Amino acid sequence: MVVRIGTLSSSGKGPDVQPAPWPRKFVSVLTLVASVVALALVVDGQSDQFLGQPQKVAPEPFFQTGGTDEAFLHPKEENRYRALSEFVAKRYRVSQDVAFDLVSLAHQEGYRFQLDPLLIIAVIAIESRFNPIAESGAGAKGLMQIIPKYHTDKLDEFGGEHAVFDPATNIQVGSRILREYIRRTGNVGIALQMYAGALGDSEDQYTNKVLTERGRLQQVLLSAPRASAPGA
Repeated sequence: MVVRIGTLSSSGKGPDVQPAPWPRKFVSVLTLVASVVALALVVDGQSDQFLGQPQKVAPEPFFQTGGTDEAFLHPKEENRYRALSEFVAKRYRVSQDVAFDLVSLAHQEGYRFQLDPLLIIAVIAIESRFNPIAESGAGAKGLMQIIPKYHTDKLDEFGGEHAVFDPATNIQVGSRILREYIRRTGNVGIALQMYAGALGDSEDQYTNKVLTERGRLQQVLLSAPRASAPGA
């Protein structure tokens, strides 16, 4: 059955055809239902799909979280990070499992603090060569060589100074310190010199060491194959 919706006559004074009451109600109901469906899709963030347009997909982070502080390595990146762990294990003579755990922690904290994870790994390499119980004559301790007396407020959150030798705590606190210095100075090189307590070094030796090591790590990642997509 074809329902004719009235159109204006050539005189413009009124419709040629008067629609029956029930079709008008029927159209109104359809309009209302369509509006409700569209609103629901917008709320669900799927309005693009409803309109037949491609959806925008945000870049996937190195790590995904499940609403807690726990994070897990994205499957597509696992091969690349294993290659990075193998490089660290061979270069710094640590076990493959330990290297993978430390690389994972560095990426987790990089994601947390919006800090380059390769920079974190490079600082660990230069500061302690991945020795979690390293200690300097100046009192710097752990993987990222944190001096507890200068950062008691941060370590208190983890139970006190003794926590500096816990790898997860040390990397989180060290990353937080480095991020604060970068924000304060607006310059990675100066922040690194500040981190090392070497602002007086006009040749920026510490910064050059860290950035050179970061460059090596970047080359490892660039040359490592990505994991195949499921079903490929």
